[in-house]
Amino acid sequence: MPIKVILADDHALVREGLKLLLAKSAGDIVVTGEASDGRTFLELARKKPADVYLLDIAMPGLNGVEAAARLLRSDKTAKIVFLSMYDDKPTLEKAIKAGARGYLLKECAGDEVARAIREVHRGGHHFSGPLHGLLLETMKERTRGPAPAASGALTSKEREIVQLVAEGLANKQIARELKISANTVHAHRNNIALKLNIHKQADLVRYAIKEKIAKL
Repeated sequence: MPIKVILADDHALVREGLKLLLAKSAGDIVVTGEASDGRTFLELARKKPADVYLLDIAMPGLNGVEAAARLLRSDKTAKIVFLSMYDDKPTLEKAIKAGARGYLLKECAGDEVARAIREVHRGGHHFSGPLHGLLLETMKERTRGPAPAASGALTSKEREIVQLVAEGLANKQIARELKISANTVHAHRNNIALKLNIHKQADLVRYAIKEKIAKL
C-alpha cells in the first residue's frame, strides 16, 4: 500500500511542487490532503489520518510546531516531518520537542523528501545533512537531563494568541477565531505580558518573530 502523506505549507506553489515531485519520483507515496495553515491541517489530520505528516514551521493562524504538538497529544503515533528554511539550533530544538521524527531544509534535493518520508514511515528518523552538527549538540544536551522550566514559559493557548496578535488581529477578532470570549483573550494577554515582561504590542510582535511563533 502507498504511504499516505498530508502536506501543510502556506505557499500553494510549494505544495504543488512537492506533489509533482512525489508523483514523478515516488510511486509508493501519495498525497492524500493538503493545508495552508495549522488549524486546517489539524482538522484534516483528525478526519483523514495519514501515515506521515509533512509540515512547514511558519504558517498563519497556528504555526507548524504548535500544530504538530497538538496532533501528537491526540495521536501519539503520528509521524511528523518538518520542511523549513530555518536552520538554527533553537528552531531545531523546538521541532524535536514538539515530536518531529524528521527535519528537512527547503533547499534539500527532491529525492531527499521521498527518502525522509520512507524512513520516518518505517519508524526511523531523518534530518538534513547540514543539521547533523546541531542535532548532535541537541541530543547531548538532552542526555544530560531536562533544563529547568522557565518561569515565563507560555501555554499552548498563550502562544497561539501571541501568533494572532503578531498577525495583526484585535482582541475581538482573536476571540472569534478561537471561539472564546473577548474577556478571556484579555486575561490571556495580561498573563502573557506578566510572564514575558512585555507590555507593548510592537515588542510582542518582535518577540513572536524572534521565537518563530509568527513569521515576517
